[in-house]
Amino acid sequence: MKEIKAFIKPNRIQRVIEALSDNGFKSMTLSQAEGTGAFKAKGARPSLDFHVTDSPVVKLELVCQNEEAQAAIETILKNGKTEEPGDGIIYIANIEDAFQIKTGDSLKRYDL
Repeated sequence: MKEIKAFIKPNRIQRVIEALSDNGFKSMTLSQAEGTGAFKAKGARPSLDFHVTDSPVVKLELVCQNEEAQAAIETILKNGKTEEPGDGIIYIANIEDAFQIKTGDSLKRYDL
């Protein structure tokens, strides 16, 4: 399994979520975040009382089967991209297993 973490501009997140959902990726987690990437927006300032952040982003996390990861990545890239610099970043990690809290069942063999 693969874990995909994507940091996406807030004005593109709805588009990304809808496209992922339309392509079969129904389960994902969204969090508000701030970034300190290489791109520095003019007039950017921290909003969470941090002294180093400059860019609001939404962190999207999803876990999928290995063979589905490339489709998810391509969907995020296509729908998250803008004409401006600093669109975000995607990280991919291997997941050894996942367990459902209620039952303790491994999700390794099932669709997520």
